[in-house]
Amino acid sequence: MRTKIESVETILWDKWLILKIVCEDGTIGIGEGGVHGWQKPTKTAIDTMGEYLIGKDPYLIEHHYQFLYRSSHFMGSVIQGALSAIDIALWDIKGKRLNAPIWDLLGGKVRNKVRAIAQGVNGKTPEEFAEKVNSLKEKGFTAVKFTPMPSDWPKYTYSKLMDVSTNIVKAVRNKVGVDFDIAIEIHRNMRPHEAIVFCNEIEKYKPYFVEDPIVPDSVLSMSNLSSKINLPLAVGERNAGIWEFKEYAELVNPGFFKPDIAVAGGITGVKKISDIAQAHHIKICPHNFQSPIATAACISVAVSSHAWDVQESVDEDLSPRRDITDQVIKLKDGWYYPSEKPGLGVNFNEGSVKKHPFIQANSPPEIKDDGSVALN
Repeated sequence: MRTKIESVETILWDKWLILKIVCEDGTIGIGEGGVHGWQKPTKTAIDTMGEYLIGKDPYLIEHHYQFLYRSSHFMGSVIQGALSAIDIALWDIKGKRLNAPIWDLLGGKVRNKVRAIAQGVNGKTPEEFAEKVNSLKEKGFTAVKFTPMPSDWPKYTYSKLMDVSTNIVKAVRNKVGVDFDIAIEIHRNMRPHEAIVFCNEIEKYKPYFVEDPIVPDSVLSMSNLSSKINLPLAVGERNAGIWEFKEYAELVNPGFFKPDIAVAGGITGVKKISDIAQAHHIKICPHNFQSPIATAACISVAVSSHAWDVQESVDEDLSPRRDITDQVIKLKDGWYYPSEKPGLGVNFNEGSVKKHPFIQANSPPEIKDDGSVALN
């Protein structure tokens, strides 16, 4: 027997926005809206959409997305972040009511585990970068993503930045050898001419991909860059809809898509993006700097999508992330193992709310010596 949605509640928790949808039969679905730094506007969007959802059938996931997406002439990342949270929560409800993991409802497993790609490496010297990456290799990881730029990079001259960044990549590759994948994240901090020189300089070190070397606002600019380098690009963490990924596939031909499941339409949206990727020989490495809820949603798609390659990894065994859910998706020796439990496989820890009040994310851009804002 079908049920109806009874309540929609948004929770600002530490740096994250959590959604809880409760059905009349008591089933609870959880989701996450992940527009970094803009959780409050996203919360307002969900609260407004919640008025529509009350009394509706939670199984009509695609219909609710289409209705809400087209209820205004204006879209954008905040709206998509809200819709992503709703989508994830509705899938969680469907899985729990049908007593099946979400990945089973998406077509079943195409793989039994998902390779993790480690993150969070920084340093001041090439040697420090190399040692930190090697420590991750010793923990069982087989891939890492890092930004080979010191924190004070905006103060560097062009030639020094190219030299230092290249030497960091060289040091890491020499330390870990070739049986370990290194991916490069530029955080949109180069202009096209800089990115072309840098990519050509590091090509010999065989990076797995180069992520967002320039600002992603123009697909045509990224396409022009792609035509001038021989390395696979990774794009899409800031993009919110399937049409943007379609254009990336057709014009840029990147090696990797990086949709954020809490921004790009939730489970339904990222599953569609994965299908676009598969049709264009592109791999999926999702952006994931969210909570264990988003990780669980990612793994649900990962094990049921042939295009998925690696899963960005954050340490969810430490507070505050470890406190947000009753459990986290298992990560062992550099591999994620999907939950066999219904829905997402994790539940929101109600008792953690008072322990972790909301913290407004603050990521101001770097300022150059002349007082201008550095690119990112």
